[in-house]
Amino acid sequence: MITSSSSDTFVASPARQNRVTLRKTVISCALLAGALLLAIVLMSLIGSEQLPARASLCALASLGTTPCGLTRDQFDILFQIRLPRILLAAAVGGSLATAGAAYQALLRNPLAEPYLLGISNGAAVGTMIALIFFGAIEWTRPVLAFTGALLATLAVYRLASGRAGATPERLILAGVIVTTFLSSVIVFVTTLMDATRIRSFTFWLLGDLSGTSKALLPIAITITVGGALALTLHARSLNLLMLGERDAFDLGVEVGRVRMVVFLVASLLVGSSVAASGSVGYVGLVVPHLARLSLGSDNRISIPAAALGGALFVIVADTVARTIIAPRELPVGAITALIGAPLFIYLLKRV
Repeated sequence: MITSSSSDTFVASPARQNRVTLRKTVISCALLAGALLLAIVLMSLIGSEQLPARASLCALASLGTTPCGLTRDQFDILFQIRLPRILLAAAVGGSLATAGAAYQALLRNPLAEPYLLGISNGAAVGTMIALIFFGAIEWTRPVLAFTGALLATLAVYRLASGRAGATPERLILAGVIVTTFLSSVIVFVTTLMDATRIRSFTFWLLGDLSGTSKALLPIAITITVGGALALTLHARSLNLLMLGERDAFDLGVEVGRVRMVVFLVASLLVGSSVAASGSVGYVGLVVPHLARLSLGSDNRISIPAAALGGALFVIVADTVARTIIAPRELPVGAITALIGAPLFIYLLKRV
């Protein structure tokens, strides 16, 4: 016989669990947000051009309202070049990591990642078409990048779907097929460019944050924040979907609606990041796994943690890319690939 006190304890346990999860989420995100803010400040002081630290910190603290002793050139380097680039790196990293965490939860595949599934290539094709045919109209870049990412997502999912569902092996194979096809399209589109633009586009395809656009930066930041919030609000449904679509449906999840929301939001996140920076690989693979290893597999924690961790990861990677052989630069995608490729091999052997 269950007493009233034990019954109350049983009923209250989910509420207590939710409070524990909320507390853990708030603490984890607060720590990551603090680390992100610290990285933004410190990385803005690092570069091929040395800036006085005290004056730069003073100018940053005043949000650019006073130069604090910086020369005009130093002030412009800090606020017109480095800070916008760092903020763009944060937006790109947050978008890709959030999209990767959502894809892995929805598809129940630890290897699902925008770059490996060909979704980044789809966005790249859309962006290149926008640059070639609508170069003077900047808003066409994120629009066509989103369209390309969404079409690539649907193509991979359709190719991977079988009687047993979208298994990890079929998803990776479908991603390879779509990536190969889209790479051929990129080569074809590149041949339509003049020789002077081919080199810059090749560098951009490997991940380039140097061409920060003041018009695209607010769009990228807005999409990153909005997309992360939207996917976090669907975290409970994604938790249930990780048990299987049939079980999730029996537990009340609108599987079709959640799948469509994730595909749309994740494609928008990938499209905005590729339109701004080109294809930065492995962020959506590395960061969500680090978040889950550190904080657990609950998407209510791992998705916002991945967003903040992805922003931090790309800021650090881009700082390495622009300083390791200064005054020349490496593509930021080269740095993220050096970290992500070995982890991909490790995970592939475990699947």
